[in-house]
Amino acid sequence: MSVLKILHYPDTRLRLIAKPVKQVDKNIKNIISNMIDTMYQEEGIGLAATQVNIQLQIVVIKKMEEQKNNLILINPIIIQKKGHISIEEGCLSIPEYRAITPRSKYIKVQAINIYGKKIEVESESIISICIQHEIDHLNGKLFIDYLSQFKKDRIEKKFKKIQKKQENNLLSTE
Repeated sequence: MSVLKILHYPDTRLRLIAKPVKQVDKNIKNIISNMIDTMYQEEGIGLAATQVNIQLQIVVIKKMEEQKNNLILINPIIIQKKGHISIEEGCLSIPEYRAITPRSKYIKVQAINIYGKKIEVESESIISICIQHEIDHLNGKLFIDYLSQFKKDRIEKKFKKIQKKQENNLLSTE
């Protein structure tokens, strides 16, 4: 399998809304496998297809146990939410930045699994937060969107400065 390139903020492709998967075929299974490899390589606990520039509704989540027990959600929809929880979140697409983000403590999700079967998943705490975070990605939303406008402006300025510096470094090496 292979490791995919993760898009970094402020890349506008992170704002695209993913399309539903029509059929779980060999190609979709290959994408999922590559996403899992990427998630582990980058030491993330979840990854949405949109983060690797695949505009399909696919989410992979590390279940904190063995690698073979990853949670795979295709076309996920949150059908129930309860309670509130806020923890400091990070994101592979926004490296080196973390922020307190409000989430639901409990969620129930309908999705399709890797075998093309409809499933319902109930989760609480960290897995619930992770699922909500990744579903946000599928809808073009980032965890920083929950912050105040002042904080968002500071983050955008910081990351545009980093991006410009990286572009200048590329130009100077050519």
